[in-house]
Amino acid sequence: MTTESERSTTQTQPVEVRNNSEESRFDILVGGVCAGFSMYTHHDEGPSRQRIFYHTVIDEQFDGRGLASVLTRTALRTSVQEGYRLVAVCPYVARWLTTHRDVDDAVNRVRPAHLAAVRRAAQGPADRSSTYRP
Repeated sequence: MTTESERSTTQTQPVEVRNNSEESRFDILVGGVCAGFSMYTHHDEGPSRQRIFYHTVIDEQFDGRGLASVLTRTALRTSVQEGYRLVAVCPYVARWLTTHRDVDDAVNRVRPAHLAAVRRAAQGPADRSSTYRP
C-alpha cells in the first residue's frame, strides 16, 4: 500500500518510496526493483502514536546514490503526516536526524519501552530485520 511516494531519478532510473505496511517498513524502489527498506514498529502511549524506526538497509548494489537519505526523509515525513511521533532506534535514522531538522518537533527520545517494542517486533517465526526480502 502506498501512502506517499517520493519520485526522483538516480542514474536515469526512477526512484519511489512507499509504505509497505504489511511488512511494517518503507521500501525504496529503483526502476521498480526494491533497493532497500526501513523497518518500523508502533508504540502508543496514551494519545501519542509513535512510529519507531529500528533498521535501515540499502542493498550494496545501490550504494553511493543517496538512497538511504531519500528513504529516510520520505519515511519520516510520511509518518509525521499520518500523525505519528518519531523514535529513531536505527543508528542511520538517528544520525540523519542530527543534520536534517525538518521533523525535529515530532521526534521523541528513545526509552526502554521503545526498545521493548522493537524486540517484540523483531521476534516471531523469523527475525524480519535480519533478512533482506524485497
